[in-house]
Amino acid sequence: MSSLVAVQAGPNTLVQDLGRPGLAHLGVGSAGAMDRAALALANRLVGNAPDAAGLEILFGNASFARDADTWIAATGAWGSVTAGGRAIPPNTATLLAAGETLLFGQAANGIRYYLAVRGGIDAPPVLGSRSRDTLAGIGPAPLVDGQSIPIGPEPEAPIPPVDLVPVDAPTTGEVTLELRPGPRRDWFTEEAWDVLMSANLRVSPRSDRSGIRIEGPALKRSNAGELPSEGMLPGAIQVSPDGAPTILAVDHPVTGGYPVIAVITDESLDALSQVRPGQPIRFRLATGR
Repeated sequence: MSSLVAVQAGPNTLVQDLGRPGLAHLGVGSAGAMDRAALALANRLVGNAPDAAGLEILFGNASFARDADTWIAATGAWGSVTAGGRAIPPNTATLLAAGETLLFGQAANGIRYYLAVRGGIDAPPVLGSRSRDTLAGIGPAPLVDGQSIPIGPEPEAPIPPVDLVPVDAPTTGEVTLELRPGPRRDWFTEEAWDVLMSANLRVSPRSDRSGIRIEGPALKRSNAGELPSEGMLPGAIQVSPDGAPTILAVDHPVTGGYPVIAVITDESLDALSQVRPGQPIRFRLATGR
């Protein structure tokens, strides 16, 4: 079986595909790549199906090797990515020569690299997906140094003849996320809504794949009652009793008892996945459907 070796696994490198949606009624979240567009692009660049499994590499400081020539693509975060001392450009299909070590340096823009290997990562699927759900603990475990990662068979599709992919590096400045009022908007004061829409907010270092905690002024409630647990989805902005908002991410619990003041749009989830701790964010009311 063909394989990729994690010479240095990095702080938290996970196998991810597009997740296992549609199982919330069984208590199973969607999981999957935090930046779905980046993973899908990496797969397209090497001729894989869009839902093929790849690697999600947090911050970098990871390296990989193959004993055969292999097409790879790195997307998502931007930083120093090299193979055999030569620079590997982002968002480009690149032939990794046998014996070369592919090295991901510290990400300079964004925080999550995605690595697609032609053939895809052939980890055993769990409930129809190869994704790691860090909250539920299902799917392939995080990579460790020296681990051999199986690669699937050669796909039928060729390497696309692409000269340029017009995808910019994730911004290091303020990120604007679109949202719509949530089901418990009326549990909060008008002042709380104004704060959410206009205050200087930042992403907390206490963030992970289950939720992105936001630092800023507390959001005051107008209804102090107890809320029965209700269904949750990625992008829901829950507000804890201390008034701190948390945006639920892909490994979120499927139910929750904190009121949801707003929900960011599906289109904003990918941008949120690349926001660094301490980076400023701003919310904007979504328009259209």
